[in-house]
Amino acid sequence: MANHKSALKRIRANEAKRLRNRYQAKTTRTFIKRLKAATDKIEATELFQKVSSMLDKLAKKNVIHKNNASNKKSKLAKFVNALA
Repeated sequence: MANHKSALKRIRANEAKRLRNRYQAKTTRTFIKRLKAATDKIEATELFQKVSSMLDKLAKKNVIHKNNASNKKSKLAKFVNALA
């Protein structure tokens, strides 16, 4: 167990950040699934903008790697553009 007051505080702060990151990443995954299930191009385009923004925010906060975010955005953009 931690011996210093600051170490105890870091443990609490890290846990709070971990939970926040997990929540945001899970929410983004849910929106990606919703986007992949979309059949209407207009709806998919709106969802893509939202998902793209979410992925950028996760990458900016180092929750996911920036290349991972780019790859996901690229694949989703290809999917949206392929919709009739």
